Amino acid sequence: MIDNLEYNTEREHLIIPEYGRHLQKMINHAKTRETKEERNKLAKAIISVMGNLQPHLRDVPDFQHKLWDQLFIMSDFELDADSPYEKPSKEELAARPKSLDYPQNHPKYRFYGNNIKTMIDVACTWEDGEMKEALVYTIANHMKKCYLNWNKDTVEDRAIFDHLFELSNGKINLKNGDEDLTDASDLMRAKSKYGKKGNSKKSKKKYSNNRKRY
Repeated sequence: MIDNLEYNTEREHLIIPEYGRHLQKMINHAKTRETKEERNKLAKAIISVMGNLQPHLRDVPDFQHKLWDQLFIMSDFELDADSPYEKPSKEELAARPKSLDYPQNHPKYRFYGNNIKTMIDVACTWEDGEMKEALVYTIANHMKKCYLNWNKDTVEDRAIFDHLFELSNGKINLKNGDEDLTDASDLMRAKSKYGKKGNSKKSKKKYSNNRKRY
């Protein structure tokens, strides 16, 4: 009896293990049938079994289509049977998906974030005028605020103008402009106005009033 033991490592590889080895054997048997009529009959019976084994798929759009695709995949595309749907191909299954377009990254100025580059690109498409100038200085002030969040110290406007010039590929140049950016202390003050410090003071005051009450 021990000599007849069969280890999983010695068994046939299961293409979709969720369906189990017995269903795979049914599909292999269907492949060997001589007549198309018999193969079609077995294929429909196997689809019915697959549907019962995967009840969670019943609410999935194209439920039957997915089952037929899985049937041909588990047959290694060798089952010659009629399908109510277009048969998948080996090449289609093996095809690599298209690469996703990820946001551009600028590790050198990562502290600005990817949205800044998008804003700069948009600003470059605008016609020169007051609206574009207002947008450009808004972007520059936001860059300065981001820099201060990262640096926690101070930053010269010149550095922001240099970075903006570089990120816009030389299309936005504020280096020779007369207008300064918002003062660093004002930017940080606006940030801390609604930050944890203000909330902490309010909490302490409320706690002190409660102690006096009791």
